[in-house]
Amino acid sequence: MNQLTRLFLKITAILLFLTLISSRELLFAADGETLFKANCASCHKPLEAYVGPALKGARQREPSKDWVYKWVPNTTVMVNTDPYAMKLKSQFGNVVMTSFPDLKKEEIDAILDWADKYTKPGGTPEGPVTEPQSDNSILYGLLTLILAVIGFVLLQVNSNLKKLTDEKDGLKSPTPVPFYRNKAYLLLAIIVLFLFGGYFLVEGAMGLGRMKGYQPVQPIYYSHKVHAGDNQISCLYCHGNAQDSKHATVPAVNVCMNCHMAVKSYGGKPLVKEDGTAVNANGEIEKLYQYAGWNPSTKTYDKPGKPIEWVKIHNLPDFVYFNHSQHVKVGRVQCQTCHGEIQKMDEVKQFADLSMGWCVNCHRSTNVQFNDAQGHGNKFYSIYEKFHEDIKNNKYDSVTVEKIGGTECMKCHY
Repeated sequence: MNQLTRLFLKITAILLFLTLISSRELLFAADGETLFKANCASCHKPLEAYVGPALKGARQREPSKDWVYKWVPNTTVMVNTDPYAMKLKSQFGNVVMTSFPDLKKEEIDAILDWADKYTKPGGTPEGPVTEPQSDNSILYGLLTLILAVIGFVLLQVNSNLKKLTDEKDGLKSPTPVPFYRNKAYLLLAIIVLFLFGGYFLVEGAMGLGRMKGYQPVQPIYYSHKVHAGDNQISCLYCHGNAQDSKHATVPAVNVCMNCHMAVKSYGGKPLVKEDGTAVNANGEIEKLYQYAGWNPSTKTYDKPGKPIEWVKIHNLPDFVYFNHSQHVKVGRVQCQTCHGEIQKMDEVKQFADLSMGWCVNCHRSTNVQFNDAQGHGNKFYSIYEKFHEDIKNNKYDSVTVEKIGGTECMKCHY
């Protein structure tokens, strides 16, 4: 190994060391953000209350410094024994947080540290979670490119110095091969292209069919914010089949008319589309009457009605089995877990990517709601007597969906 090669290795080592030192804070932030998205994002936001409380400043609100370390892995016991946990449960509609026994103290700290440092994109201290704040892949890619250029330059310098040395010693040097014809360089370029091309090909293939953020224009501007948010209409009033069958189903026109036979005009806040266009709410009610064949003046159905051709937003592949009643009634999963803050949406969009990984992570972290000693709870799971006994004997403090077969392939694919 000549001196120039040693110098190149030293420079590379120094640059890598400086990179690690300078990006230390970014790495910890990324870890906290990744952990938050994987475990907490379905129920929490950093800056505002959601299904659960805002995470920013959570440690300052807790009764003791180590309270969170007891709470995260053992929520089912804490909500029945700890006064602060009971208060949280009462504040958030008696919804009990899922236990995360596998989260380490360092990971909990990373999540809360990230939440405490979180600010809304643009620098304002409030607002909902939007896109990720940082992505270190650009930083690493830039550093890799810089190191590659330095390596290439040093190799060229080494080649030229060797040529000068040979000429000084009277040795005949072979004619140098241009770098674009050098087999080593060409092989390296092919490997790099293969790796990058393979990565983006796999990423693109995995994303096929995923439609997170899909927000089609509907035939009637129906605001969930007005109905489910302002007027507090239960999701199950319109989507009653969600607790009784596989499909949630879209309500028939007659369900809408149950209210709008009496509600003929809108008197709430002005409705505005995301592009800033004002919505004529009363005109949208008129559209409903046209579909229903209803005459509000005579209060009669004086012409044939027709179905509203709603555009489907959430759609799973044909090879995936999903049962709404199993989740809503048996598993007691809140609608917002999969559909987002539907009560705050005017125009509904797909909240989650609905990928297999997203579903599996939920099954790994969501506790089964067993029947308790007083007979309150979910009797569907009474067949799992072994787990009841294990909980009584303190072998488990909770049982996740994964432990009852929730990650078996044939549960969702058959």
